Amino acid sequence: MDDQLLPSRLPPISDAEVIRYLEQAIAGGKHWYIALLEAIGLWTVAEEVHDERHYRYLIAGEAFDWLLLAERLCQEVDGLLPDDEKAALLFHGQPPLNLTVDRFKELVGSGKYHQYLNYFYGITVEEALILAVQEEVRKERRALGYSNNKEQGVINEVYRRIYGATKPVLLRRFRREKGYSYLKSISLAELKEFTYWLFKYRLKQCDKARIASDTKKALQQLNINGYPKGLVADESLVVG
Repeated sequence: MDDQLLPSRLPPISDAEVIRYLEQAIAGGKHWYIALLEAIGLWTVAEEVHDERHYRYLIAGEAFDWLLLAERLCQEVDGLLPDDEKAALLFHGQPPLNLTVDRFKELVGSGKYHQYLNYFYGITVEEALILAVQEEVRKERRALGYSNNKEQGVINEVYRRIYGATKPVLLRRFRREKGYSYLKSISLAELKEFTYWLFKYRLKQCDKARIASDTKKALQQLNINGYPKGLVADESLVVG
């Protein structure tokens, strides 16, 4: 797959034209969320530096971080948006309109929707799986009366259970495979890519029954945390 966001229609237009369309659509009376999704559908730049901040919208050439692009576009039309609705979307994933999956897909384009599903299952759900297993490990340790419940020990046990190796070992494998530097810190963009790499690594290592069980556990964790699932049509895995 080309390392770009798939346009909702051809020919693709420049990012400046997309922003101008967004401004004009909102000023013309279109609901800002509908205009935003249309603008997202037109956008094709997968990665950029804007105002000295690095934005990576497409992880590993496959997973579309649509809320990061929404944040970037909302900055361009900030004075035209209701602050409470904007904050609910960007910080909590709560849209101001309840759109059907088909309508959302129509607005952003089927290609970007497919890339979004990759992000949802490969990063959002994977993070939830790690959190769910982390809570299991902590409960087990409390039940056994362990006084030494240091965070690093818990995290290493979580990664061993899910992936068969500790987080530092897996991070070294990931960086070696990608040709990245071995740093003590990790950026948010690299962390998202690492999480997506872990997802695909787990799919290769586990059988279908285990994958289905882990996915169900992660989705339950998201539900407990109140994560909105309205943009996902089903629970089938979609990758690549």
